[in-house]
Amino acid sequence: MLPLLAFAIGSVIVAAVAFLLMPARAGAIDRRLDELTAGREDGTSERKPSQALLGLLKRVGEKAPRGTKELGPLRLRLVQAGFRRPEALTAFFGIRVVFAVGLFLLMGTSILGRPNITFALAAMLAGYLLPGMVLARMAKRRSHRIRLSLADALDLLVVSVEAGLGLDQALTRVGHELAFAYPDLSDELKLVNLELRAGKPRPEALRNLADRTGVDDLSALVTMLIQTDKFGTSVAHSLRVYSETLRTKRRQRAEEAAAKTGVKMVFPLVFCIFPAIWVVTIGPAAIKFVTVLFPMIEKSK
Repeated sequence: MLPLLAFAIGSVIVAAVAFLLMPARAGAIDRRLDELTAGREDGTSERKPSQALLGLLKRVGEKAPRGTKELGPLRLRLVQAGFRRPEALTAFFGIRVVFAVGLFLLMGTSILGRPNITFALAAMLAGYLLPGMVLARMAKRRSHRIRLSLADALDLLVVSVEAGLGLDQALTRVGHELAFAYPDLSDELKLVNLELRAGKPRPEALRNLADRTGVDDLSALVTMLIQTDKFGTSVAHSLRVYSETLRTKRRQRAEEAAAKTGVKMVFPLVFCIFPAIWVVTIGPAAIKFVTVLFPMIEKSK
């Protein structure tokens, strides 16, 4: 009964996915508008594979169920990972549904072996959770890159402000200078400049910068800049003091990581190195012990 049940559930899921992927009228109109605006003479749709895949994921994501409570944190996580396009959230839901359905069909049919409905449901749950874990990992790695680049950016910012530039012009200059070495932080600073040109107040633009990156050190820098602007203190002096504080925190993090090295090395030593040492040191003695002791036991009997 389990293979029949897995086949029935798989057939229902395939039919539902096929129904969701049917081209809607709005999709056909959008494609036609894209053809007209691109200036194509023929009526064929020559789209890149990546664009076609993105359109497929968007169509699936639009039909996917979603909770209202997770939309805000998930959109923020996508922005922190570097995906700021409006269709990123819909594409993520599509990826999650495609992974879940694909792993369910892979484990629920006889492609890899005997079908098992329990393994299929577990694989579907894993496929549903895996994209979120990967997204969190990407956001963490991007935040780490921004945290490493913040010290050099602060040095350039201090030099620019002390040279006579205003804070807005200094942020723009630093964003252009860091485009090659630290593209993530450079993009964020350029986006701050665009928000300021669009008319946003400087405190709001800086708070958006802290929210988009999710870096604690950058959030502290934003708070310091907002307070400096509010109370009218020297921006250059505040930046220099914060730069020294940041370098002290980086040194303390390095010392903390070095102190944890001894504890982290215990597990590789115990499970990888010590067994080999025991085999090399005790192995010959054990072989000699067996070859000498067993004949003596047999003779005594």
